[in-house]
Amino acid sequence: MDWEHWEVLCVLALVCFGASRSGYAGLAALELLFAALVLLAWSCRLPPRLSPLAWGWSDFMRCLIGALLFLITSLIVIIDHRDGAGIAGGVFGILAGVLLGYDAYITLPTRQGHSAASTEAPGGV
Repeated sequence: MDWEHWEVLCVLALVCFGASRSGYAGLAALELLFAALVLLAWSCRLPPRLSPLAWGWSDFMRCLIGALLFLITSLIVIIDHRDGAGIAGGVFGILAGVLLGYDAYITLPTRQGHSAASTEAPGGV
């Protein structure tokens, strides 16, 4: 999954959490920082250079932990806050948590061993 989808929701949750004075903006900021560091590592082609580090599992754990933290924190914010910004931040946080959970599912290293089926016609026509 492209990182832009949940990054946008993470930024929206950060803005809404910050506007509601709920104190939960640090979660969205920390997840943005972790995502930016992983994106920087992939753009600098560090995974082939640092092969002893299990990049697949580290990306999976980042997504899984982010999903759980976003879902738990957003539910707490939605239940406790009655202001519009807090509820909007909670909704965006739940959406970001769901997208991070899906990202964790598709980046699960045990699923990466499968290859796609060939789309060519038999006989090379």
